[in-house]
Amino acid sequence: MWVGVLDLWVFVIQGNASSGMGVAEDCCNTFLELQRKKAFRYVIFKIDEKKKEVVVEKTGGPAESYDDFTGSLPENDCRYAIYDFDFVTSENCQKSKIFFIAWFVSFGYYV
Repeated sequence: MWVGVLDLWVFVIQGNASSGMGVAEDCCNTFLELQRKKAFRYVIFKIDEKKKEVVVEKTGGPAESYDDFTGSLPENDCRYAIYDFDFVTSENCQKSKIFFIAWFVSFGYYV
């Protein structure tokens, strides 16, 4: 069963809330701007250890590419990200899918 990105985001928020980790209000607002207004190609989130919450680290403009996105991810640290992927179907229809990405490095390899 496919889980919507917003449902997954809510799951992450609820999971973090039980651990004492909060989510900054602008995280949800930024996600909604990406989803509804196509204001961003991607949003990268990080955990602010001092504030004990997830915050927006970076946004990528609508014209940015997947390479721009992957180049914005840190080599040695974990992040959450949302990426709005545009594609054309075999029936020549323009489509868009939003992906939730948990980025982490394990044993020197990207997983």
